[in-house]
Amino acid sequence: MTAGLEFGLDTFGDATVAPDGTPLSHAQVIRNVIAEGVLADQVGLNFIGIGEHHREDFAVSAPEVVMAAIAARTQNIHVGSAVTVLSSDDPIRVYQRFSEVNALSDGRAEVILGRGSFTESFPLFGYELSDYETLFEEKLDLFVEILKEQPVTWSGSFRPALSEQRIFPPIETGRLKAWIGVGGSPQSVVRAARYGLPLMLAIIGGDPLRFRPYVDLYHRALTEMGKEILPVGQHSPGFVAATDAEARELAWPHFRDMHTRIGAERGWPPFTRAQFDAEAGAEGALMVGSPQTVAQKIARSMTGLGVTRFDLKYSLGTLGHENLMECIRLYGTEVVPLVRELVARAAKAA
Repeated sequence: MTAGLEFGLDTFGDATVAPDGTPLSHAQVIRNVIAEGVLADQVGLNFIGIGEHHREDFAVSAPEVVMAAIAARTQNIHVGSAVTVLSSDDPIRVYQRFSEVNALSDGRAEVILGRGSFTESFPLFGYELSDYETLFEEKLDLFVEILKEQPVTWSGSFRPALSEQRIFPPIETGRLKAWIGVGGSPQSVVRAARYGLPLMLAIIGGDPLRFRPYVDLYHRALTEMGKEILPVGQHSPGFVAATDAEARELAWPHFRDMHTRIGAERGWPPFTRAQFDAEAGAEGALMVGSPQTVAQKIARSMTGLGVTRFDLKYSLGTLGHENLMECIRLYGTEVVPLVRELVARAAKAA
């Protein structure tokens, strides 16, 4: 009954600190992310996604390199992006990089395409923020053509036209698994349906069940367009420790500092402990707590939304590698089995 459910992890390669509070180098953070991916495979998780950022507080700017390193040291776990900022990249090069990771991993690569929540890549790679929407739409259109594994004839505004162009290397068997990551706008949901790609919902605040209309919209759009029903996944931040109190006390200062740092750039008000505790409560989007608490929250969300994939964004600012490793262990060995049990029980009762 729950065999089709998948459980993954996401990390942005957040710049973390050593146990004594000393900031780690970006190089060490990258090595730690690889170790986290290896552990995720060992505890039976289905996926690990690596984010792309171009700023000091995140270590990973080329996720495919880290993905390849994880793939070489693992056996079963799928490796992917979280997300690939397609708007400021070249669709052909993105496809080529993921095709090579797919070859290295024997078919375990996935790409989650999105516009990203930060904009540093636009000036870095010579794009105008005023073209934010049209860049993504055009580049996604080309990427979907490349996914067909046929010679590409295509034209647009931001790159030279292609005429019967073959893209190498091809996927060995089947098709590269590609998702569209969205923050919850109806237009983005319908676009995912129009291109026939699975939908990954980034739910980072509030009650996850408020996203149910977007899931229904996606399914309705697919049906009206004559397409098959495709998977919907959920990405939400969280942290697992032995008890609710321990999880909250460990996560809070790092989450607070991350929110303060980013909020200063975006004009957000200070994030209070009361807000954190509310988000970590039964109906909040922060999956923070003991294995039992986190399992209940994930099961509620998966059942209420009808999603078949849940990815826990387990890196929370400067929270240390040792804590993250224990979180991954608890998530894979205790949370996921309990979620499967709870979802199965809910389905039986329905």
